[in-house]
Amino acid sequence: MQASDPQSSPAEPTWVASVQMAPVIGEVAANVARSAELVEQAAAQGARLVVLPELANTGYVFQSRAEAYALAEAVPGGPSSQAWIALAQRLGIYLVAGIAERCGDRLYNAALIAGPAGYIGTYRKLHLWGDENLYFEAGDLGLPVFHTELGRLGVAICYDGWFPEVYRVLAVRGADIVAVPTNWVPMPGQTPDGPVMAHALTIGAAHSNGLTVVCADRVGTERGQPFVGRSLIVGSQGWTAAGPASADQEEVLLAPFDVKASRRARQLNDFNHVLRDRRCDIYDEQLGAGAAEGQPSARHVADFQGATS
Repeated sequence: MQASDPQSSPAEPTWVASVQMAPVIGEVAANVARSAELVEQAAAQGARLVVLPELANTGYVFQSRAEAYALAEAVPGGPSSQAWIALAQRLGIYLVAGIAERCGDRLYNAALIAGPAGYIGTYRKLHLWGDENLYFEAGDLGLPVFHTELGRLGVAICYDGWFPEVYRVLAVRGADIVAVPTNWVPMPGQTPDGPVMAHALTIGAAHSNGLTVVCADRVGTERGQPFVGRSLIVGSQGWTAAGPASADQEEVLLAPFDVKASRRARQLNDFNHVLRDRRCDIYDEQLGAGAAEGQPSARHVADFQGATS
């Protein structure tokens, strides 16, 4: 169920959490069980929104499309989705979890969004990285913004964050906070102890759009592919609110999110506002993303309407 747009913002800051974990390729039931343990830890510490990594239930480095297809499942009807939905309902939280979605003969690198009243929606990764192009279809649901009692929620997955248009369109559509399930890998030229490129991109996007961004990465090495870890939560002024987490340990990061302060932070001074100052006479207000684009498919609309009736 998608909550109605709040008439007034929450009086107190909301705690949001990034869960950094180490999924094992192919061990779906065990991965979901471990994610639930970490989500429960976050909720016990007061988190109302919890974000899990990209492909948190399956692992990331598939050997073939057949393997990816066998591990993928329907959303929201599959077992991982149902377990996460039940978890969000039981804990009374909002949960964003990376999942391999099977839709007919198509596969998507997706994220499930669930809340206290059940399934809210699905986001499908728009920009595929590396061998993902061999297994997945590019996302076809655009950039929806989900209205919740905590504020307006957008979702991006990993490589989506390399495109500033993603954050800008979400901000223009009213998002307050963006959940980013991710599986960051070392970028060319990155040194083991040096800065993480994804951090720079996230910080810049948060500052220039007035968005809080919750990045949940994975750790470990899978079939020879190392992952960066160092999950991060960035506040709407672009300053780090929690993290970075370690490079190799499972962790839960928590940070406060005040939707009123977040919206006000877009006003940088008496003259400047990061969204109102855009020169839409020079460039398209939504960077080519029409108002009709980015809406859920008929299937997801039906799922949503059924959940909210």
